[in-house]
Amino acid sequence: MMQLEFSASSVILGAATLALIWALLQFLIVARIPVQSNGTSEETGLVSGSNSEQTTERLVEIYTAIYEGAESFLRAEYSVCAIFVVVFSAIIFFLVSYGTGDGVRGFFTTLSFVLGAVTSMVSGYLGMKVAVFSNVRTTVSAQKPGWTDCFNTAFRAGAVMGFALCGLGIMMLYFTMLAFRVHYPDPADWVYLTECLTGYGLGGSCIAMFGRVGGGIYTKAADVGADLVGKVVHGIPEDDPRNPATIADNVGDNVGDVAGMGSDLFGSFAEATCAALVIGNTIGSTGDWDAMCFPIVVSAVGIIVCILCSFIATHIYPVRNEGGVETALKMQLISTTILMIPAVFLSAAAFLPEKFSINATVGDAIINLTPDEAAICVCMGAVGGLTIGLITEYYTSSTYKPVRELAHSCKTGAATNMIYGIALGYKSVIIPVIVLAGIVYGSFSLCDMYGVALAAIGMLSNLATGLTIDVYGPVCDNAGGIAEMAELDSYVRDKTDALDAAGNTTAAIGKGFAIGSAALVSLALFGAFVTRIRIASGNELFGNGVNMLDPLTFAFLLIGGMIPFAFAAMTMKSVGLAAMEMVMEVQRQFDEKPHLLDANPTERPDYDACIAISTKASLREMVPPGAMVIFTPLLTGIFFGVNAVSGLLVGSLIASVQLAISMSNSGGAWDNAKKYIEQASPDSELKGKGSDIHKAAVVGDTVGDPFKDTSGPALNIVMKLMAVLSLVFADTFYAFNQGAGVFNL
Repeated sequence: MMQLEFSASSVILGAATLALIWALLQFLIVARIPVQSNGTSEETGLVSGSNSEQTTERLVEIYTAIYEGAESFLRAEYSVCAIFVVVFSAIIFFLVSYGTGDGVRGFFTTLSFVLGAVTSMVSGYLGMKVAVFSNVRTTVSAQKPGWTDCFNTAFRAGAVMGFALCGLGIMMLYFTMLAFRVHYPDPADWVYLTECLTGYGLGGSCIAMFGRVGGGIYTKAADVGADLVGKVVHGIPEDDPRNPATIADNVGDNVGDVAGMGSDLFGSFAEATCAALVIGNTIGSTGDWDAMCFPIVVSAVGIIVCILCSFIATHIYPVRNEGGVETALKMQLISTTILMIPAVFLSAAAFLPEKFSINATVGDAIINLTPDEAAICVCMGAVGGLTIGLITEYYTSSTYKPVRELAHSCKTGAATNMIYGIALGYKSVIIPVIVLAGIVYGSFSLCDMYGVALAAIGMLSNLATGLTIDVYGPVCDNAGGIAEMAELDSYVRDKTDALDAAGNTTAAIGKGFAIGSAALVSLALFGAFVTRIRIASGNELFGNGVNMLDPLTFAFLLIGGMIPFAFAAMTMKSVGLAAMEMVMEVQRQFDEKPHLLDANPTERPDYDACIAISTKASLREMVPPGAMVIFTPLLTGIFFGVNAVSGLLVGSLIASVQLAISMSNSGGAWDNAKKYIEQASPDSELKGKGSDIHKAAVVGDTVGDPFKDTSGPALNIVMKLMAVLSLVFADTFYAFNQGAGVFNL
């Protein structure tokens, strides 16, 4: 009955349109908070209850400096990305056309690659604009009594990014599918449609790679430099206006934690959808178009669920005290996951036929499936993602034992803090990996590799909420920085710090979701790669699966396992080099102008010099790690063949998951251990701010910055990007000596 009332197109495009409208409404609510220098009331003045026009002008000045810094960096970064897109588009067109012998498929794959890249850049840029727009308004709201206004402002800022990105991503992907369907109207040809669509995921992931690495290097170079010279050497507070690197630090929050992260999660959505469509393309012939589009329907329904659950945080149970902040954010993830379960079963019953079949990834069997089995796979991913997120919270929140132990380890210095923190990260890998293993086994047993792809879709089904919470953190962080630089009352900074601390924990939960979904996406993409090679070779290759004991495959399994470590080393060193430049620049300014360190200096530091260092370093350093990840699978497939690529992808996936979880959680724990110590009073066991214990914690937090915000999160792009690139060029790899590569080993 429901199938007659709702088509997949109406649900998908309706939900995407609703997401964009909802994002606009949230933006308009935030925009109603005025930024103006006249007036003194809470309704009209920027500085509530204050008639200090000088302070107001200072707030606007800081906001403008952050905005201009972020804008100039993203323009420079996206200029580099645009050149890459043009050059790589030509490579895709040539190699795909050569591999398939079909110029139309080459053109369509190239077109979808460009659309994916452009959508990713637009998403990142939009997120940065909204975050910067909302930062100062969160500072204003924090001056008002209570917690509701400031929390809602930051939360709505995140919602603009979350819902706009999801709506835009789904709409662009589905319109691309409909356009390709004009050329491939026959269901028997939809296999080519889905293969051409894989370029969309590749485009999103390539931009995400440069966004995450470039933005991560930018923000952590400034953050580390500001911390080392400011807090450790000279003992001035975080975001103190006397510190020359503080504007660059706040710019970095927007270009790395917002724009880079937005592009990253957009890439996950695009790749998960493409993998599910490639593996399940035969559903179109046994069912219909709506049945084949079921993975996109799940994402569309997820948008509606996320909109409904957002009212819990803003209206039903608004935040009224400090303790309610983290609860409200966590409740968003829990409520959306719970509500998705019945929504997925209803969607499966409505859009999937009572019986449908897919080809087995291994062997010649035809697997018959039911809507309930598909829905269970999606729900396994959703519940598994929440489980990984909550485990991540346990290891990174100061509410629980691990972080408190880490804080007490600082009593004996920075060295014990480092040992405890690294051990904590390694230990935090155990349960998430077991959960992922259970999801893979369960979903594969039910629905073969299509089930794994659906589990990845399920883990990303509440993506709009996940993005909302992720953007909320940097907005609060910037709001605190603006309050400190504008020298507002300490209670404003205390309030934004409390909002930010909750954001740190929920951001770590979001990273857990992102890494878990990346692992499932990568495995699903690998399954799609095997499927395409089987089709290209007429079942001559991989008909009975991939033989990991093949010498070439096993050799590249080891090489694949090395790639994440090489990538982490390159990005960590890049942050170190850029941070050294930043430290020297900040110290130079303090040496040349010692009066900058006075309690009330008459001169401002040269903020632009530090912004320039971060910009140049990030643009210079983001290219080598990105090039390694992009060209390693491409050259491996061309020269060594598909067996080598299989080993490379599996090795990279296994190593990336472990390393990404451990690095992200170590960094998050070090950060919150430092904040936990800062909350202690001077006569307590932990001594509080400015003590030797605090300085040891700052060292750990400084090392943890690139762990959790540069290398760790970027590793999930490593495994996804290598897998989706191999999928796009699968036919090309087979064209060289029937999959044996140029060297024909």
